[in-house]
Amino acid sequence: MLSEGQFYDVLRQSLWIAVITSVPILTVALVTGLVVGLFQALTSIQEMTLTFVPKLAAIVIVFWMSMGFMTQTLVSFFQATVLTLIIGGN
Repeated sequence: MLSEGQFYDVLRQSLWIAVITSVPILTVALVTGLVVGLFQALTSIQEMTLTFVPKLAAIVIVFWMSMGFMTQTLVSFFQATVLTLIIGGN
């Protein structure tokens, strides 16, 4: 049976893994949004698709590049923590 302390420890680790795996994509989305916003402010172009398409393309590229890191992080967390708790080890 999982104690309350173990539950909160696994929850804390899970949230940290979620933060670590989402940082590359969120960083690229932020930087791309700032660059496109600056470009729009400098050129007075206010096209809505100009903000959406480059950001989506950058997110897809970074997701494709960091997919191995994300998968390895999630698999190692699952094997080291979740699977051990399911089997019944501490």
